[in-house]
Amino acid sequence: MFVDELEISVRAGKGGDGCVSFLRDKRTLRGGPNGGDGGDGGDVVLLPTTHCNTLFHLTGRAEFIAANGGQGLAKNCGGKDAADLVIEVPVGTMVLDAERGNVLQDLDTPDRPWVLARGGHGGRGNTHFATATHRTPRTAERGKPGEARRVLLSLKLIADVGLLGLPNAGKSTLLATLTRARPKIAGYPFTTLEPMLGIAQGPGEATFVLADIPGLIEGASHGKGLGDKFLKHVERTRMLLHLVDCGDLPLRPPEQAWRIVRDELAQHSSALAERPTLVVATKVEDEAAGERAQALATAIGAPVLQVSSATGAGLRELVLAVWSMLSALPRPATS
Repeated sequence: MFVDELEISVRAGKGGDGCVSFLRDKRTLRGGPNGGDGGDGGDVVLLPTTHCNTLFHLTGRAEFIAANGGQGLAKNCGGKDAADLVIEVPVGTMVLDAERGNVLQDLDTPDRPWVLARGGHGGRGNTHFATATHRTPRTAERGKPGEARRVLLSLKLIADVGLLGLPNAGKSTLLATLTRARPKIAGYPFTTLEPMLGIAQGPGEATFVLADIPGLIEGASHGKGLGDKFLKHVERTRMLLHLVDCGDLPLRPPEQAWRIVRDELAQHSSALAERPTLVVATKVEDEAAGERAQALATAIGAPVLQVSSATGAGLRELVLAVWSMLSALPRPATS
């Protein structure tokens, strides 16, 4: 199940208490203080990883709590520091304060951990409180509590190329053809109910990441259908492939289908509407489909690539065109 927003509570570990202890052995009956310090509590750490692309694995838990530090011991032995609680999240997860809504961190770099809540420091043992006039202190510090926070995790997938189009435009089939991803494919609208990622092979050893975004419909930017939920996942893509069904039985005439998606992009984000885009006519498997693709190019005043995932026609040219555009675009900055 795809989960791209989740509110969680976290609490870092409490520091261990310092120890009150005095040296006692067969030679020393009334020795000085030797109570050790408590260990530090564990931090709560978020680790962005490519091993998952949803927040589903974090659902069902009321709170994420790190371990407490160990208590200080006699003979000046310090308590053990607690291990950090590491929570893996998909790369592209944004962390927002649940109450204020401000962004705390954008986890857009793989394997770069970020401390969400710091563990409390351990308390000092009574050794630290001995003075020239007070040689037998019976006081030690208690460990400090760990930080507690409530945050909203909001996922925006990171991909080089976003696949857009009306339902049944052939996005899932193209993704499956160009990559090893295995999305659900069927001949009816809204087969794809969650974004899918796949790695496509470019020229030589080059690769790029494709994201199949569930089909948009008219009014998606205002909450109609599925599109408004997933449009945010296109925001991190470097370029777009706008797929238009030019087959025998398209849901809408090609030009109308193209304009609906363009309008929804513009209403969602002007920056998104200006993202570098290649228009791709899909299901071009006969002369009539080719004529519809040519008519689309004339109507929109832009080149239209023609492909067929069923026969493989045009796929190599598509991959080369995508790689050529990606190579000319700047790499996104990482924080």
